[in-house]
Amino acid sequence: MLIPLRHENMEGRRWPIISIALIVINFLAFFATHWQIEAQNPKQAELRVHILLLAAMHPELSMNAEAQEFVTNFREKNPSLWKTAVSQTRRPEDAWEVKMRMIEDGAELQREMDTLEQEYGEVEHDSILAHYAFIPAHPQPISYVTANFLHGGWMHIIGNMWFLWLAGAILEDTWGRIIYPIFYFLSGAMALMFHAWANPGSLVATLGASGAVAALMGAFLVRFPKTKIEMIWLFGFGFRSYRFQARAYWLLPLWLFMELFSGAIFGGSSGGVAHWAHVGGFVFGAVAAVGLSYSGLEHVANQAIEAKVTWTAEPAIVQATEKLDQGNLDEAIAVLQTHVASSPTSIDACTLLSQLYWRKNDIAKYHETMIKLCQMHLKAQDVDAAWQDFGEYLNSGGERMPASTWLELCRSAEGQQNFERAVEEYDKLARAYPTERQSLLALMAAGRLSLNKLKRPAEALRFFQAAATSPVPHLDWETNIQGGITEAHKALTAIEVPAVKV
Repeated sequence: MLIPLRHENMEGRRWPIISIALIVINFLAFFATHWQIEAQNPKQAELRVHILLLAAMHPELSMNAEAQEFVTNFREKNPSLWKTAVSQTRRPEDAWEVKMRMIEDGAELQREMDTLEQEYGEVEHDSILAHYAFIPAHPQPISYVTANFLHGGWMHIIGNMWFLWLAGAILEDTWGRIIYPIFYFLSGAMALMFHAWANPGSLVATLGASGAVAALMGAFLVRFPKTKIEMIWLFGFGFRSYRFQARAYWLLPLWLFMELFSGAIFGGSSGGVAHWAHVGGFVFGAVAAVGLSYSGLEHVANQAIEAKVTWTAEPAIVQATEKLDQGNLDEAIAVLQTHVASSPTSIDACTLLSQLYWRKNDIAKYHETMIKLCQMHLKAQDVDAAWQDFGEYLNSGGERMPASTWLELCRSAEGQQNFERAVEEYDKLARAYPTERQSLLALMAAGRLSLNKLKRPAEALRFFQAAATSPVPHLDWETNIQGGITEAHKALTAIEVPAVKV
């Protein structure tokens, strides 16, 4: 068995949210309908078999239009099976047929046919497949959409969704979030229509996203013919495997040839697979991709995406960068200082300014800029960047980050559940600013984390006692501090005097 694993163009410029949404909707539809379809199918199949057998054994019986259409369609599409059904010498299919063979009264047989027709009509009325799957003989308009979101089993949906992800995500990145979903839904409808042309009058329900996914594969071949696709070949009952890479321009046409061969040999379906839907979808996808390329729509969509994802520097930053390249550091700094004065939230300007101060060896200004940059990153909730700023500040000789900024950094570490780092920085903050209110808050936070998260009551007690003796007025926090001291003492006592088991 051959399975595609990935290809060279897996990384796009944006998140493929349309492809992800399609996959999620497919799985939600599967979870909502799969077990109901499985419960309905056996009864529906049994009724169909009984109607066919009774009609074959007693062609004189009258049937309603729905049952007559079903029987006539089956007789025309499966003449050999119909001949077998008519035969009186064949072995009965089940106990029901044995009973029917023993009945000679025509009226009783007609009542049985009427009962079967009524039950069949009720089952069809409640059937998900009858309403939402695609039936070539009488397709419902909505089924051109809904059939693409119904699947017959786990392997069916997993296979389709995996191929959708591999081919669809990169096409979404190429065509954008307007053209791509239109293409997908139109492809699914065209694949089903092609299947109906190849199987006119068929009453067999068709379902699954494979027609639309085949269209994605056809478009992928046109747009990325030289892309290498990594494949894995499982053999020896899946216990052995071999990996290799193949270009799309020969791998995908090979798949199409196999579908054409299966469609020609098996009349469009084998093992429940609608091969002509795959062929029709693939061809439509390839032709549509060529049309999009020549129409200019793809170029327009690509420009729109580039405009959204491409970073455009502010004129002052461009000017400062040019002066930096020329070695004019002072002029570059002057340009950026003027820009920062008018745009104090420009992270890019502040970042470049810090680099200029570093190159001039102006450490005081560098520290001042790094503090500001850290504050800006914290405000933007870019915690990782703020900690990087803090690290560069310390590595360059910085000692005391402003108390409020330092406290916010500590809280961000706590929010990321990095309790060790949070306690360490809370402790340093309290030592650096013993008379500031932030030091009291830091001591209480360090005590709380040491007691509840790190399970270090001795350390917690030290922090709470330091808070109790802090020169910072703390009457409003006294209850909390004393409560922390009490809890720390209890935790220490529990450790020192373990319970005795009897």
